[in-house]
Amino acid sequence: MSSPTTLVPPKGVFVPSPTFFHPAASDSKALQAAVDTESQINHSIFLAKAGITGITLLGSTGEAVHLTRTERRDLVSAVRKGLTDAGFPDYPLMAGVLTNGELEETLQWLEDYAEAGAQWGLVLTPGYFGPAVGQDSLVEWYKLVADRSPIPILVYNYPGVTNGVQVLPETYRTLAQHPRIVGCKMSHGNVSHHVHVSLDPAIDHNKFRVYSGFGNQLGPIVQFGAAGVIDGMAAFYPKTVVRLMNLMLSRDVSPETQEEIRRLQFAVSQGEEFVMRYGVIGIKEAVCRVAGFGNLEGGRLPLRGKLPEGAWDKAKGLFLETIEKTEAAL
Repeated sequence: MSSPTTLVPPKGVFVPSPTFFHPAASDSKALQAAVDTESQINHSIFLAKAGITGITLLGSTGEAVHLTRTERRDLVSAVRKGLTDAGFPDYPLMAGVLTNGELEETLQWLEDYAEAGAQWGLVLTPGYFGPAVGQDSLVEWYKLVADRSPIPILVYNYPGVTNGVQVLPETYRTLAQHPRIVGCKMSHGNVSHHVHVSLDPAIDHNKFRVYSGFGNQLGPIVQFGAAGVIDGMAAFYPKTVVRLMNLMLSRDVSPETQEEIRRLQFAVSQGEEFVMRYGVIGIKEAVCRVAGFGNLEGGRLPLRGKLPEGAWDKAKGLFLETIEKTEAAL
């Protein structure tokens, strides 16, 4: 059970870390590539040293649905130990819960994560039946999960992988009253929902935090009360996103700071175009090429592989040059 000091996740930048795998051909008899725990730990330490607030393991970017129960538990446990050994005890860790909504299974994931050392569960909205799942049913489901979870949970609304299910602002308002539901991640482009929930006077924003899944929304949503982002691009260009977040939280309205905010937000938005276009495979390739973790041959079907020939060089020219220069200057 989390202590009061860790009940609510901190404001800032979390990274939805990709899960690293050894090259698929390293064991020709294996059905799928093995988890590369060493790279996972080293990448986590790299992020912590870069000023990233916390890490989300085994979310959508982390391909949680491609790992077994034992692999998920062991990965979280290994990262927790690795961070502690590197001088980052109690470092904020979320872990993704990606089920189709079966309650016992959902709680099983949360129990495993609590045992492994995660402080929060990021629980995906059940979406097998799509819009047929009403808002009242979502409220009842999340409350049942939160009542029984050994760690606090956040609502994870990602319509792109849940048949278009949207959690509406009034539903967040209701869920935010539960003492064990401590925030949400909105992985969609409806900035109005981010702002609506972040500004809702019926929500205690000291105990319910709003995060976006996209860094290109960071400036606008944090300006109006959101807690931060759980951002894939920060996995390979962390310093720029952290700097932008810190400036937004400073509330400094001087012309110099506002100009820097605009410059950084433009750089982040450019880089996010790469993430939006190439998804998990693109993030993993960028983490390898830019930050030096993982490889270009690892992965598990159906996402195993790397970007098409020439795509990386094209993407650098289109999207990444601005943020690459900004990162290098920090």
